[in-house]
Amino acid sequence: METQIKENIELKYLSMDDYAELKEAMLLSYETMPDAYWKESQYQSLIDKFQEGQVIIKIDGEIAGCALSIIVKYDEFANHHTYKEITGNYSFDTHTDKGDILYGIDVFVKPKFRGLRLGRRLYDYRKELCEKLNLKGIAFGGRIPNYHKYENELSPKEYIEKVKRKEIHDPVLNFQISNDFHPSKILKGYLEGDEASGEFAVLLEWDNIYYEKPSKITSAKKKIVRLGLIQWQMRPYKNLAELIQQAEYFIDTVSGYRSDFALFPEFFNAPLMAENNHLSEPDAIRELAKHTHAIIQKFSEFAISYNINIISGSMPEIKDGHLYNVGYLCRRDGTIDRYEKIHVTPDEAKVWGMQGGHGIKTFDTDCGKIGILICYDSEFPELSRLLAEDGMDILFVPFLTDTQNGYSRVRHCSQARAIENECYVAIAGSVGNLPNVHNMDMQFAQSMVFTPCDFAFPTNGIKAEATPNTEMVLIADVDIDLLTELHEFGSVKNLKDRRKDIFEVKRTTK
Repeated sequence: METQIKENIELKYLSMDDYAELKEAMLLSYETMPDAYWKESQYQSLIDKFQEGQVIIKIDGEIAGCALSIIVKYDEFANHHTYKEITGNYSFDTHTDKGDILYGIDVFVKPKFRGLRLGRRLYDYRKELCEKLNLKGIAFGGRIPNYHKYENELSPKEYIEKVKRKEIHDPVLNFQISNDFHPSKILKGYLEGDEASGEFAVLLEWDNIYYEKPSKITSAKKKIVRLGLIQWQMRPYKNLAELIQQAEYFIDTVSGYRSDFALFPEFFNAPLMAENNHLSEPDAIRELAKHTHAIIQKFSEFAISYNINIISGSMPEIKDGHLYNVGYLCRRDGTIDRYEKIHVTPDEAKVWGMQGGHGIKTFDTDCGKIGILICYDSEFPELSRLLAEDGMDILFVPFLTDTQNGYSRVRHCSQARAIENECYVAIAGSVGNLPNVHNMDMQFAQSMVFTPCDFAFPTNGIKAEATPNTEMVLIADVDIDLLTELHEFGSVKNLKDRRKDIFEVKRTTK
């Protein structure tokens, strides 16, 4: 075993000056495959076509390893291909700068340098190159050199499954899987003369999570998103205009901090019921519902004029004679979307005769996909899981709770939603009391922003928190790219590791 300390390890572009030494290194690396080396003209072709894709590692001036690659239009080869086809009969004419996949032509490390994790360095370089060039991913046909020992008893598929379960050791396939490449399919007759693999190969792929589909349309989608949570004080208002004035004050405030979202609490407009306190509770809230359209109209105007996406919390609304608890997303581009509270509380049903909604969906914004669940809905994990499967980045939870017990349910369930769905969750509630409004006597709230619990996030999963029971705004930045990395490289992968062979969550209504 080589024990000498390596003083100088460098990764550099392949040069034709390295050819003689590289040929010798390749012959040593492929001892079981005679004459397995690239000709001088082929190296020159690779360098001329795509120099960035051809790299070598030198240790103390000696070539230790090499990685060769081209860019291809993957749709032309993805279904099935041979090594000869993907390389254009070894001419590499299949390379094109207009391709979308970095295809690995060759990777090898000289026997004397194995065990130094040089292969990982070469693969890491390819990944960085793939991200830099904004390609969809990396693909290559991986040899299975130990397959010849089992070909009489196992099919290639069975062999691969046993390797994945660590029942069979295959140094090449094990290494590739450990470097985040996933087997996609079996390629029969892939490499002529590869008797050790039975001429089978495993198509291995790595997805670039940062890939952005080229578009002729200018995109302004943000990666760092600023949230403005409004912890609303319940207080008497003379009329709707006065309530709108207070709402505009808060929108102006969070917009002044260049927030991308303003989140209002559930039933923040409840003080307007005071003028109908002489009516029964069901009648009073139906009178309140008459203000909803006007509030949303003003909020949409504010969203445009203050350049901010407004989540209106929730308000009562009558539709087809039924009373619902709903809210609206007023985007800064002038578009509006509606969301409903799916699970009304026993009190809402008993006192007001409120009905549960039916629609559950994510919303596209200029800051990514968001979901909105009103208060009690946050306590039903199936809803947020459906939103997560639709690609939700941020979940907003406007709430109204009268006791600390009720608040704790919303708070702890919302934090669980952030962990299990690998997303951000922002909750905002109202504080204070309304002695002149029946069924709305007092409120308890502490608005917060939750994150997943992993190295890139706060250890306790709390990004920001407001002072309990105090009127204020809470401003917090969240990084969408951190979620993208978490989905692929987190310590745990809650979304990817779900056992869909045992359980699944599905919609029963659109």
